[in-house]
Amino acid sequence: MPERPRRADGATRTWIRSELASARASTDPWLALERAHIVSQPYAMLHTRVHLAMLRRAIANRNRQETLGQVLRIVVAGPGSLTGRYPRGNTGTTAMGLLETADVPPDLAQLAL
Repeated sequence: MPERPRRADGATRTWIRSELASARASTDPWLALERAHIVSQPYAMLHTRVHLAMLRRAIANRNRQETLGQVLRIVVAGPGSLTGRYPRGNTGTTAMGLLETADVPPDLAQLAL
């Protein structure tokens, strides 16, 4: 894992907040939530905030598997970010394993170092 500051810079925080706002306004929010997750992983508070947004969406969708998956991920998100032990490129949903890695989309590569 590359060394990252524990607090995201202003541009990164603004970008993540924008993705979360897009998710709230969308009828299909998961892509925006997944993108926000990939970028937020190094930052404990932002990472946890994204999982809370995913949990709210899973509850609204009455998706029991995703709801339970998000509860687990909320527990481990902060510590994983603080220790640098998070699966790079993981979308944060139960469609991917908890520790499964993936390629970071090219348009997110600069944000998700």
